[in-house]
Amino acid sequence: MAIKPSGKTLNINYKMNLDEASLYIHIPFCADKKCDYCDFYSVPVKRLDPCISLFIDNLIRQGDKLFEKYKPKSIPTVYIGGGTPSVLCHTETSRLLKWLNGIISKFSSSVPAEVTIEANPESLNDDFLAAIREGGVTRLSLGIQTFHDPSRSAIGRIGDGISLYKKLALAAAYYPESFSADLMCGLPFQNKKNLHDDISDLISFKPAHISFYALTLAPESALRIISEKGEYADELWISGRDALESAAYRQYEVSNFCLTGKESLHNIRYWRMKSWLALGPGASGTIIQKDRAYRYTFPQELSDWNVPHTEELDEKTLIKDTFLMGFRYIEGPDEELFRQRFNKSINKLIPKTLKEWRSRSLMQSDKCALTKEGLLLLDQFLINAFEELDA
Repeated sequence: MAIKPSGKTLNINYKMNLDEASLYIHIPFCADKKCDYCDFYSVPVKRLDPCISLFIDNLIRQGDKLFEKYKPKSIPTVYIGGGTPSVLCHTETSRLLKWLNGIISKFSSSVPAEVTIEANPESLNDDFLAAIREGGVTRLSLGIQTFHDPSRSAIGRIGDGISLYKKLALAAAYYPESFSADLMCGLPFQNKKNLHDDISDLISFKPAHISFYALTLAPESALRIISEKGEYADELWISGRDALESAAYRQYEVSNFCLTGKESLHNIRYWRMKSWLALGPGASGTIIQKDRAYRYTFPQELSDWNVPHTEELDEKTLIKDTFLMGFRYIEGPDEELFRQRFNKSINKLIPKTLKEWRSRSLMQSDKCALTKEGLLLLDQFLINAFEELDA
């Protein structure tokens, strides 16, 4: 997971023996070119570029040091993201997964409940899919975004919509009803009809999980001018949400939908603010101990990322992060964990905000969690909550 660091480097004396922590690994490569909308750290490369093998060498070295430092007794989930991890050839993929399985078995008493790897459909092939399945990957996450070729071209996606069908069929063959896919709305040249076509085409392959995002553009972005030719993004997103739910994909987070029992276990750990380790350029890990936390973030630099920036999160900052992540989730923050961690209740910290949002039917009546309509206004809710917390 990537979180912008404070820039401070601190010498923090934290207990390093962790009972449990998830693991995020960042693969900072994209195939040939980077998509115009992406703000994750990545470097365009060819598939067999020698720098990839050198990077995996270094990643394994730094991973050994990371596990020796924190000595996690359990790794509940693993997420390998990017970038585009599927840019790795099957040999490098197998080497990475062999190391991962070995280091986890060395420290952990159990295997992860979920191991996810991201992939772009364009770089999928039988060798890669066989390597990840054999290497213990349980969940494949595909960046579809859209089948609509004018929209794909406008945001710099390689490949065309027709080729996606063949790649989705291949993914479904290796991961039947256990792969996830991303879709986007608010794209240039997109309208309600082709968005609904995207949804219909995607669910015909029976993905277990769909992440559905609205394109976010900076005011100065050249894409913003093109995007204005499309329909209003908020209306499109709500229309897409309703179509997904009509097809039995339940919204369980701001941008995430799934079939029953197919939630992303790794992302839920973020939303519950449970400790996670991170590895790779631009990756951030957060170690939570009672009411304080230690966060480290590796530099966004391929050749020199080994020394992370570190910072300590005090109680108020950790509470705000807990709200920021927890209220994204349809179940809201874990109220019992919150009481154990801070010796406080959410109800007593922000009673006015909760009362006001319940009066508007935007907060669930029986828990500290937003309704589906409340999730549409998450940013305003957090502003209200933080203002009350600061007061």
